[in-house]
Amino acid sequence: MEHGVEELCAAGSRLYERALREGRIPAADAQEAPCVVTFGLLHPAVDDPDRLEPLAPAVALHRHLRTSEDRIARERRREAQLVDVFEPLMRLGGDRTPAGGTPAISLLSGRGPINLAITEAMADASHELLAIQPHISHAGRPAVVLTDAMARDQDLLDRGGRIRTLYQHTMRYAPTVLARYEWLRGDVEARGLDEVTERLLVIDRTVAFIPANKDRSLALEVRHPALVDYFVTTFERLWRLATPMYPEAVRQPTLNGVTPRQRAIAALLVEGHTDTVIAERLGMNVRTARVHIAKLAATLGSESRAQLGYLIGRSGILEPEG
Repeated sequence: MEHGVEELCAAGSRLYERALREGRIPAADAQEAPCVVTFGLLHPAVDDPDRLEPLAPAVALHRHLRTSEDRIARERRREAQLVDVFEPLMRLGGDRTPAGGTPAISLLSGRGPINLAITEAMADASHELLAIQPHISHAGRPAVVLTDAMARDQDLLDRGGRIRTLYQHTMRYAPTVLARYEWLRGDVEARGLDEVTERLLVIDRTVAFIPANKDRSLALEVRHPALVDYFVTTFERLWRLATPMYPEAVRQPTLNGVTPRQRAIAALLVEGHTDTVIAERLGMNVRTARVHIAKLAATLGSESRAQLGYLIGRSGILEPEG
């Protein structure tokens, strides 16, 4: 039974009405709607336990109203007890909640609640969405989730807002990214970097969302002005360093036969990182990273990992351009 007496099921309602008309019904008939017995609407006859008699509707109503009143009274007592417990603690804790009663930082648990909080914040937005989307942001995401995200983004654009998104270069030709920019219409821009931070959404520069664990099943909703300003500053500095992807794509130049991707790998190689770490930081699988490392070694004429680091230093490919 998954309902209360105030939501009496159709089968239970029919059985109760029949008992009121007939006076008694076989007890076996209640098997199709046991809720009428549970709620006390039908009860065994004193002289024949195999038959059920109805409780008068007026009596049933009075009983259940009294039960409801008792429950309300208990809840009110519980509210008073909670106030007694937390009011002195609130005075000790000081005012850590901004005007309007919204917490400065909230922990969201579960993809459903996280998505709902983002959707609600986007519905109130009118100015801007800043987003950082690392390579794993679309991995394993249901198509309906991605469609919902694009719909709320388009709603912001339709209200005259703008969207700027930073991706890793490895996402430049990802099908989900390409589909996004074929679908969206309005003031939308995208740029790419070899490395970006974890996922970040900043909405109207008043609320930000960041992951709170590795698998993103937890998130922080941040409304503290100083923290939101910090996120915006981080985004703006990364944005200036990034290469345009949309609406006008700019290709990074190849230098002495070394591609931009290979230069990014070379920078991490000379720092001593493993292939696994390099792949993770640049948003590619280990196998692809090793293919790029092999091509870089061939281009520079290296025959070993140690020699490759030396040749990278000599080649000048990591020196600032200009």
